Amino acid sequence: MFFGATDGPMNDEQLKAAPGPILHFPTVLGAVVPVYNIPGVADELKFTGAVLADIYLGKIKKWNDPALGKLNPGVKLPATDVTVVHRSDGSGTTYIFVDYLSKVSPEFKSEVGVNTSVKWPSGVGGKGNEGVSGLVTQTPGSIGYVELIYALQNKIAFGSVQNAAGEFVKASVDAVTKAADSASTTIPPDFRVSITNAPGAGAYPISSFTWILLYENPKDPASGKAMMDFMKWALTDGQRYCADLGYAPLPSTVVMLEQAALGKLKVS
Repeated sequence: MFFGATDGPMNDEQLKAAPGPILHFPTVLGAVVPVYNIPGVADELKFTGAVLADIYLGKIKKWNDPALGKLNPGVKLPATDVTVVHRSDGSGTTYIFVDYLSKVSPEFKSEVGVNTSVKWPSGVGGKGNEGVSGLVTQTPGSIGYVELIYALQNKIAFGSVQNAAGEFVKASVDAVTKAADSASTTIPPDFRVSITNAPGAGAYPISSFTWILLYENPKDPASGKAMMDFMKWALTDGQRYCADLGYAPLPSTVVMLEQAALGKLKVS
């Protein structure tokens, strides 16, 4: 039984190219956070999507840029260069980040776009979340993006991001859950949905589902049955372990829809 996992859902072209029908099943909810290393600055910084986009487009080059100063009054930002750190490998983390930036910045959408791997206009690359977090930790003046759990585990400073409601929200399990609430009543039958820049008070804007990918017609029905049983556990008892791992549990409405969709698996 072959299966996959991703933070970026397969697109229509990829699904058509697959050797058989593939089903998407959300398992948890996660967040991507902007991490930074600015010596002498202990304050939690605030970012808007437009400012993050301009940083990654290479338009904001100094930490004391007026755009950052306006968002962070009272914070003494240094006149040091901004070192942009991004993923060097294809990843769902990148997909979530660029999906968000493309929604809030037309220029970013046209120049960089949305994919698991993109051509960055500037910066240095690190492999995996661990590579990005390591580069940020070792490089004064740097900024990067990682999954929330990596920022927490490595004790790297990360900022709050302005959401669609105009609030500056720091990533947390509760804030990610609120982002998912916006999609829980309009989620499509195939569960491929973006919840970045979600509406609603308290929603963290760089949030996403994480999907398990399963073949609808597994070659080995016994292995397929094992995966179905695993998914039934993951959608119920398994959800209680999410918060300790830095992820948010799925909304109950999504869980019910998925439990019904598991019936599509041909395992008998």
